[in-house]
Amino acid sequence: MSILAIISSLFLPALISCILLFALYKKVDAYGAFTEGGKEGIRLSISLLPFLLGMLVAINILRASGFLDAFNHALAPILSFFSLPPDLLPLMLIRPISGSASLGMLADLTATYGPEHFISRAAAIIQGSTDTTLYVLTVYFGAVGIKKMGRALSIGLLADVAGMTIAIIITIWYFS
Repeated sequence: MSILAIISSLFLPALISCILLFALYKKVDAYGAFTEGGKEGIRLSISLLPFLLGMLVAINILRASGFLDAFNHALAPILSFFSLPPDLLPLMLIRPISGSASLGMLADLTATYGPEHFISRAAAIIQGSTDTTLYVLTVYFGAVGIKKMGRALSIGLLADVAGMTIAIIITIWYFS
């Protein structure tokens, strides 16, 4: 066993020990604080449930209605002008909405084309360089009661478009 493997296996127990020793030094009831945090986590999860349910219903409606397929078909000529594969468009549309749905699309693209194909590589880089903007805004802003999120939405979606653009440029540059 290498020294790095030993250090990495001991890191988490050492971190927990340091936290407990610091709590002991500060005379804080660590177990009580831990259980209070757990109670707050459960309350937060229950308050987030309606927002999560709304997002899941909206995503399933988009998928089941055939909107994504129609949109993909309509934009295929524009994508071909920029030499972009139309198979990436559904991932690019779903990624700002749902991380799990976009991860499923990434797995499907990788299974269809193989891990060495341009589409699979670009999809993986898009997945890693963008965020689930609408999900984050809906769940976290909704949980704390923020109603005006227009600017955050604009900036978040602009960052997603920039991330997707750079992901494709990097894929072309690095893997071509």
